[in-house]
Amino acid sequence: MTPEHLIAFNAVLIAAILSPGAAFLMAVRTSVASGRRAGILTGLGLGLAASFWTLAALLGLEGVFTLFPWTYTTLKLGGALYLIYLGIKTWRGANAPLTADAKPARRAFVEGLLVNAANPKSMLFAAAVIVVVFPEPLSARDIALVWANHLALEIAFYTLCALLLSAPVARGQYLRLKPLLDRFAAALLGGFGLKLLLQR
Repeated sequence: MTPEHLIAFNAVLIAAILSPGAAFLMAVRTSVASGRRAGILTGLGLGLAASFWTLAALLGLEGVFTLFPWTYTTLKLGGALYLIYLGIKTWRGANAPLTADAKPARRAFVEGLLVNAANPKSMLFAAAVIVVVFPEPLSARDIALVWANHLALEIAFYTLCALLLSAPVARGQYLRLKPLLDRFAAALLGGFGLKLLLQR
């Protein structure tokens, strides 16, 4: 593996992180609604799960999905239902006042972890990128480096998001528009879940 391979992988990864999706939405909403610490821990959970899917792709888990399609279907169904559940929960709480501990730190981490762990399509995406970017089989050292690089990039991105979006100005704007923004977030989360549920 050369530095050029890692740069190409990072370019694709950054584009994927920036694309609107359930993970990005969760990070933004948590950072604004529940503050910096909860936002950072949500990002840590998101990054850990996403980097796990990359590690799984590097280790050949897509082969297991090919041999045992029910494992992929089960993970996808569970992920879709979890996103729909989050959407319903967010919609129902749209009019509730925001308390100082809107999302405890532990729950923020677990929710971030579950949102990205619930999407096995992340692993298939990682597998496709890995095949294109890294044409030769990787050594154990290279696999560890790619995984650590992915995790570090995710954590850096979501930490930056949390620092920017937990500022008093962003939080004040959110509080003023909370019912509208929460319902918008709920519709997107539910939509992502339905899309995952209906896609083959």
